[in-house]
Amino acid sequence: MDDTLDFHLLNDFQRDFPLCPAPFAELASRLGVAEKVVLGRLDNLRREGKISRVGAVFAPKRIGASTLAAMAVPPEKLAAVAAAVNRFPEVNHNYEREHRYNLWFVVTAASEGRLQATLGAIEQAAGYRLMPLPLLEEFHIDLGFSLGGDRRKREVAVVPVTPAQPIGEIERRLISVLQEGLPMFIRPFQLIASRIGCSESDVLGRIRSWLEEGAIKRFGVVVRHHELGFRANAMLVHDIPDDWVNALGRALADEPAVTLCYRRPRCLPDWPYNLFCMIHGKARDEVEAVIAGLRQRHGLDDCAHEILFSLTRFKQNGARYA
Repeated sequence: MDDTLDFHLLNDFQRDFPLCPAPFAELASRLGVAEKVVLGRLDNLRREGKISRVGAVFAPKRIGASTLAAMAVPPEKLAAVAAAVNRFPEVNHNYEREHRYNLWFVVTAASEGRLQATLGAIEQAAGYRLMPLPLLEEFHIDLGFSLGGDRRKREVAVVPVTPAQPIGEIERRLISVLQEGLPMFIRPFQLIASRIGCSESDVLGRIRSWLEEGAIKRFGVVVRHHELGFRANAMLVHDIPDDWVNALGRALADEPAVTLCYRRPRCLPDWPYNLFCMIHGKARDEVEAVIAGLRQRHGLDDCAHEILFSLTRFKQNGARYA
């Protein structure tokens, strides 16, 4: 029973989570168990590291500011530099990858000014030059994982990145609470409302609006892919002519195996690549086969590219915008 229940909690509610006053009771009703059983299993899954939280996945740069960044670090100093980078709460993902640029991390902040200040402080603390690669266009960003092998139909749309709009104090407080995850409480939105000084209906209404506007990509169970068996992941980068990158980004985003697809700037002369994809799989050879197939299907054999497999996961947290 526990394994079946865990599967449904992990697989079925990564999105389309019930946004109602008693969401865990609604989940329990759908699954045919008691509410306390759902709360207990979700808490166990969090303790086991299979989920990081239940809550919002905010879209990059729709609220606050963020960037991907990379460093080229001597291998013998990588662990120490990664630890220095991890000390910044603005860093939410930090990975070693197979490349001369071997340390890759994501930095988020409440504003562009705070982001730039943080990047400067990270560079100083690490002692190595940082290469920022901010998001320019989003083709597909979701990072939901189907555990049953089925693929969710996706609507591919190019989303140009524009500066985030200012938000009010109540919204800032709501983001601050949501980034920690939904409280495992029978009325979680009521508890959040009491913490930030508004009504439960206001909290639910704001979350629904953010979902409709695209500021929240999805709301639900946020799984940790490595603990669920997706142990091989690679960042595939290409140097694509600017007049082709938009169409190709849309095409790659429609590939079921592509979990992320976006355009970022080139940083010449060191980094000529402008189109990024992430492919996750259970084994390295599986991911390599997927990459070979999609490069052949999309006529990319003559395009310069690199494949950067992840090696060490130094940090993986939810983004912190407030």
